[in-house]
Amino acid sequence: MLRGKKGIILGLANDHSIAYACAKHFSDEGAQIVASCLNDKARSYVEPVIKDIPHIDLQTCNVENAGELETFVQHAADQLGSIDFVIHSIAWAPLEDLHGRVVDSSGEGFKRSVDISCHSFARVARLVEPLMNNGGAMLTMTYGGSDAVIGHYGMMGPVKAALESLVRYLAAELGPKKIRVHAVSPGPIRTRAASGIYSFDELINDAIETSPLRRIVTIEEVAHLAAFLCADISSGMTGQTIYVDAGHHIVK
Repeated sequence: MLRGKKGIILGLANDHSIAYACAKHFSDEGAQIVASCLNDKARSYVEPVIKDIPHIDLQTCNVENAGELETFVQHAADQLGSIDFVIHSIAWAPLEDLHGRVVDSSGEGFKRSVDISCHSFARVARLVEPLMNNGGAMLTMTYGGSDAVIGHYGMMGPVKAALESLVRYLAAELGPKKIRVHAVSPGPIRTRAASGIYSFDELINDAIETSPLRRIVTIEEVAHLAAFLCADISSGMTGQTIYVDAGHHIVK
């Protein structure tokens, strides 16, 4: 489905991360990938689990550090020539703000969370836009706490709401260039990022008990949806938040 496609995947952490599942599945589908992990410490966890994935080039990229995102995208341009897809799977909030009330969140923590989790998607879109001469797809990862209050999700709820709004504006602005933009909204998944959410096991248990499919989804299922959205067969879709959560969003 992705044979001949070239793209970047931001946010590999380990073999439990959504970005990893996307990298593996996209490679299996024939794509060439330049991927990022946070830093050299993260690289020590990522390199062993991607050693059997062909056509992947791993680089470090901390979007908070000046120039690193630009360097990463330029490297991808040098290696791939053009870009057909972007997977943005990055989110962060300081634990003291994430675990507290939104009304008590710090200004600095909120700004950093928005910059890393939301505005970095706009920045990568701006950098990649000139490389998408034949159109393409840009995806980011969100969560149901964006449009409903989820216990202990705190400050990330408003941040993800901003991200989903950003997706719609990017879709409108980039659509004339045949660039499609989506947010993928999985249910709760045991990723490294999710481990920072207080009482995360309660979210998992609730999803299993109340979702129509009576289970949580896998990172592989998220990757399969992402591949569909990046493939030519979904060329008529853009600007959507698409759920892959065993139906949990309909019963929240």
